[in-house]
Amino acid sequence: MKKRGKRKEKTGEVISNKMDKTCVVLLKRITTHPFYKKVVKKYTKVKVHDEKNETKIGDKVRIVETRPLSKEKHWRLVEIMKGK
Repeated sequence: MKKRGKRKEKTGEVISNKMDKTCVVLLKRITTHPFYKKVVKKYTKVKVHDEKNETKIGDKVRIVETRPLSKEKHWRLVEIMKGK
């Protein structure tokens, strides 16, 4: 029996919840530019499975990577950390 690797966990902010059982979460990360050595903010939007439609815009959420649930949905909601 194969062991699964540890699933990725990230925290982000909900920016849209208009779809049914899906919300869009903005993930922020800070990196250093390889040549200029300047701190750069990078943003990624991911679609997250929200089974009970309980998220609201502005909520801080914790998400975990999962099997593909649709064409673009590969993340699942774990908990809502804090609301507006």
